[in-house]
Amino acid sequence: MRYLVVLIFGILPGLCLAQDWEDQRAFGDPGAETTLRIISSTDTSFFEPILASFVAENPGVAIEYLVTGTAALDGLFRADPEKFDLVISSAMDLQLKLANDGFALRIGGVAHPDWAEWRQSLFAFTTEPAAIVINRAAFNGLEIPRTRQDLIHALRDEPERFHGKLGTYDVRQSGLGYLFATQDARASETYWRLMEVMGGLETRLYCCSGEMIDDLASGEIVVAYNVLGSYAAARKDTEDTLEIVLPSEFPTTMMRTALVSNEAPNADAAIAFMRHLIGVQTRRGVDHPLPPLDVAKDSAGRSTIALEPALMTYLDTLKRRRFLQEWESAIIQQR
Repeated sequence: MRYLVVLIFGILPGLCLAQDWEDQRAFGDPGAETTLRIISSTDTSFFEPILASFVAENPGVAIEYLVTGTAALDGLFRADPEKFDLVISSAMDLQLKLANDGFALRIGGVAHPDWAEWRQSLFAFTTEPAAIVINRAAFNGLEIPRTRQDLIHALRDEPERFHGKLGTYDVRQSGLGYLFATQDARASETYWRLMEVMGGLETRLYCCSGEMIDDLASGEIVVAYNVLGSYAAARKDTEDTLEIVLPSEFPTTMMRTALVSNEAPNADAAIAFMRHLIGVQTRRGVDHPLPPLDVAKDSAGRSTIALEPALMTYLDTLKRRRFLQEWESAIIQQR
């Protein structure tokens, strides 16, 4: 069966025309009775097979898929929850707060691990590690670092090689970057030592993993810290150029999550899509770019960031302000 995928130009509702989306596309029959609006931080290329398979199985439903950054997504949805049916984001803490604040519809009867859902309203569907991604050419003659401490030593030993050639998230703008940073800081003081070293080498700051990977591939930067490993792995054109390192001393692994808006205009279709998404992501042997949920991990042994109230700690206004002040002092220094 052929999937109908239509690029949206001037035909979206006023909502879409007023917002500068990173990407906006339509899937399914433009004349369908129901059109789901999904706001997401996940690149369309990763989600396209799931969207296309859903509309193929549900010909009466079309989808508008709107992509923006994690922080912008949270603000847009909070401002107008009735304009979206589903919210998909890699920023687990922001998503958990949305659910905790009553923005998410409770969905009963979903067969899902307890550790991968929150109060039947927020559902995880991927397991994705943060990675150190390296342009191999820059480490010619050097050992590839396998831990954060190894990276610190490499940067201190040869600062000229790495000056202006490092990248990481701008955690003031990226919800996912802020999540990774706060989780790293909770796990070890090594994070702050690394930030100070990277700051002294004038690290470049990015909104998202995709831009960092582009600059890694071109050689604009040679090390990116806390990049989504799944985005780097999906770039087949960089297989011979980049190396993905999952730091061995402690992992930072997030779960991408989805919720149905409590004010969804098309709640039944949105619930059907949620069930489809969870089914695809927990079946073994599915071959598409989006990493699956690792259902083999139990609540005691998993290494993922947990969906629990403690995740919202650093969303407190004062704690966030203090964290960002310390981060700016470390990474920006005297620029």
